[in-house]
Parts: sequence; structure tokens; C-alpha cells
Amino acid sequence: MTPRRLYQGTGPGPITPDGCSVEYYTTLTPRGEPELVHDAIPAGASILELGAGVGRITHRLLELGHEVVAVDESPEMLAHIRGAETVCSPIQTLALPRTFDLVLLMSFVIETADDDLRAAFLRTCGAHVSADGCVILQRQPPEWYDTVQPFERDAGPGHTVSMTRVSRPAPGLLDATMEYTIGERRWTQTFVSHRLDDDRLEHELNQAGLTVSGFLDGDRGWVRATPL
Repeated sequence: MTPRRLYQGTGPGPITPDGCSVEYYTTLTPRGEPELVHDAIPAGASILELGAGVGRITHRLLELGHEVVAVDESPEMLAHIRGAETVCSPIQTLALPRTFDLVLLMSFVIETADDDLRAAFLRTCGAHVSADGCVILQRQPPEWYDTVQPFERDAGPGHTVSMTRVSRPAPGLLDATMEYTIGERRWTQTFVSHRLDDDRLEHELNQAGLTVSGFLDGDRGWVRATPL
């Protein structure tokens, strides 16, 4: 499979194949995501974290008592992870000889506009979750696609996050540019993502042997799926 490049990033320091800045990601801290995940799974559950990056979520999940295998296609990202087994691999071609209590796919990766790539991501999730385990996916609430507009917000001292451009080239598609600034350093990332409403997500999960079993939050952005 040769997926279309749907993300493009620029800025100081190395940029990963999916357009993310390694340097920028090292500045980020969890915002309650590990606790949300932890509360949805058994204590001590084994976790396969797909797209783990520099370990922003990994390290806190380890502190909460979980065994984590962290997967990312960027060795520069994985070099920052401590205390977890790491696997350098694209998500869509991952084939580990074991299953996990939880397969975690965050950061809206599942909303790639490449339908074949999304199907491959879900097959990886389905192949690596145990029969009594679950998959947790992070998506934007479907309604977000209808309402999001350019914005700028303060993310901490000297740190701003902006969406500088938004277009909707086709129904369900969003083409946007993000800008991240810390002091004098600036990174940009352009992406195209696809709205996944509940019915479409359920259908695509079914193709991978999974089904929606609930949500972790009120806006349905965090989806829990289990094997069929």
C-alpha cells in the first residue's frame, strides 16, 4: 500500500513522515487523556499504543500501572520514550505475535482522508486486540466538521496554537492548516481529514471485526470498540 500524503509539516528540527515535528511534540504534556483511558480499562491492562510519538501519553500510562508497547514509524519520536517496549513500524503494516487488553489509537489518526489507509489502521487494531479486550479511538465529534473555523488560543507561556485556514473541498472533508508557536520557534502542519459519523464508523469497524460498544465522553469523541 502506498497511501496518499495527506499531512505536511514544516518547522525547526526533524519532521516525521506524517508531518509532525519531533521537537514540538517533546514540549507537550498530557491533558487528562491517560486518566480517561485508565478509567475505561482494567487495572494493569496491557496496552498497544499506536502512533505513540515521543511518549506524551505512554509515560503516564506506565505510571498508572500499565504495560505499554509503543508503536511509531519515526525512530526520532521513539528515541524519547523510556520504560516501554518500542516498535518502529507504520501502523498499517504492524504484525506483532500477541494481542493486548487495549489497542489505543489517538490523535485523530483514524480520520485520515485515505479510505484504504483507514481500513488498514482498523485491521491492525482488530488483529491485535484480545477477544475480551477493547479498542479506544479518538476522533473529532462529527458535528465539529460543520462548525470549526480559524482560531487562536493560548496554550501556555509563550505558546500559541492557531488554525489559520479552513476549507471544505467536499462533503465530509476538511482541509486545514495549523500553526504552533513557542517563543521564536514556529511549526505549521497542513492536513486533510474525513468526518466519521457514527454509522460510517460502525460500518468500517465491522469490516475489521469490531463494533462500537460505547463512548468515553459526552461528545462521542472517544470511541470504545470491542471484537464482534
